[in-house]
Amino acid sequence: MEDLIRNGGYLAYLILFLYSFGGGFVGLVIAGVLSYSGDLNIVVTMIVAGTSNFIGDQFLFYMARTNKIYAKDTMKKYGRKVALAHLLMRKYGSPVVFIQKYIYGIKTLIPLAMGLTKYSFKKFTIYNVLATTIWAIVIGYGSYMLGEIILTYAEEYKYYGIGFILAIVLGTSYYFRKI
Repeated sequence: MEDLIRNGGYLAYLILFLYSFGGGFVGLVIAGVLSYSGDLNIVVTMIVAGTSNFIGDQFLFYMARTNKIYAKDTMKKYGRKVALAHLLMRKYGSPVVFIQKYIYGIKTLIPLAMGLTKYSFKKFTIYNVLATTIWAIVIGYGSYMLGEIILTYAEEYKYYGIGFILAIVLGTSYYFRKI
């Protein structure tokens, strides 16, 4: 893995770009830690993740705006999360674009929900640029600054992590067999 990153840094950035299109929080944290260890460049990492995250949100907003039937059908599957997204939009208004970057599970629903309304595309774009920039800097640079602590804990608890991942895989496969 380390050789892949050192010799193929562009591939690591491509993976980060693709992962950040739909969210990217964990990918940005990992890339920030890898930047701390010297395997990646923190500035490039934040630019790649931020750009991809911005494009992903713009795509979702535009898709909902131009294909409302498909967007509504997609959102029906996430009843409670859609309700939460609408509540957040009513309560906070435009700043919800900032909030949604940090709440797992509604990150993709907020742009869809906003695209279904008469919310201005230009206004969404401006807020999204600001929110994405702040998100990339806070998460990217934060994980970079905490890189030593994260790497220490990762080394110390690596065997627990393997067990945790195994439990998730087994639990998920059991759950889907039951359905």
